Amino acid sequence: MLLKIIAIFVVLFLVYILFFKKNREKDIKNKKNEIIEDEMVECPTCKIFISQKEAILSNGKFYCSKDCLLNK
Repeated sequence: MLLKIIAIFVVLFLVYILFFKKNREKDIKNKKNEIIEDEMVECPTCKIFISQKEAILSNGKFYCSKDCLLNK
């Protein structure tokens, strides 16, 4: 009886590995290939880095705040 239960668990484990683990590996590979859309840029005034999405764009340069933009 105990051997039957162990055999069932082994079979279920093998089924899990064969069918579900491959899908997880594909998901991991897809996550590695994702393109990062946000980039860190340097403020020309104070030389700190800020997210491009959060920066202020003026004359082709990215500034971290209005103060840096006005003190250029």
